[in-house]
Amino acid sequence: MGKSNRKTLTGVVVSNKMDKTAVVAVTTTAKHGMYSKTIKVTNKYKAHDEKNECGVGDRVSIEECRPLSREKRWNVASIIEKAPGTGY
Repeated sequence: MGKSNRKTLTGVVVSNKMDKTAVVAVTTTAKHGMYSKTIKVTNKYKAHDEKNECGVGDRVSIEECRPLSREKRWNVASIIEKAPGTGY
């Protein structure tokens, strides 16, 4: 049909204790309004992980989707790289 209009973000899994949910921290840079200094801004997103594949420290790509619960609006699209030292 055409290209998807869904947003994608890349971040690191910081928690996977919930069933089928991973908390992903996405770090971006922004310019401070008054001082014009570049600062890091970190936002946490809850993403749906159907097969519970994500581990803490994994680098993942998440994709926007319909609301799945009160706070979940993202899907884990792919695992870019597994965390070092996990043995898998």
